[in-house]
Amino acid sequence: MTGHGNVVFSRAEAENLRTYLLSGGFLHIDDNYGMDEFIRDELKKVFPDISLIELPSNHAIYNQKYTFNGLPKIHAHDEKKAQAFGIVANGRLVCLYTFQTDLGDGWEDPQVHNDPPEKRKMALQMGANILMYAFMR
Repeated sequence: MTGHGNVVFSRAEAENLRTYLLSGGFLHIDDNYGMDEFIRDELKKVFPDISLIELPSNHAIYNQKYTFNGLPKIHAHDEKKAQAFGIVANGRLVCLYTFQTDLGDGWEDPQVHNDPPEKRKMALQMGANILMYAFMR
């Protein structure tokens, strides 16, 4: 990616990512608190004609090895609801954007964020679901 301090896809980078995703690839982006506006802008460069849609709580990604009723909230920066958005191209979920959950916090060393063990376990289980979904679709 190019840019100075901001995440900015060049036209070639956006086209390369779109080609990868349309050729069977999968992308997971975790908001990591505070990156939402940048993520949405950059995804519009990759798929200008496809909007992010919110995944329903019964989406298959929540029902792989582990069962969730929607996206678990791992790290609470505020009281906003955890949401999962996706880009569906040619009938296939090619990009999963997890928002207000901070799954990545639960994947890091426990001392980094001090999340309780049950939250870390949920983050790891949801991560396993994401991998299973991406590789089995």
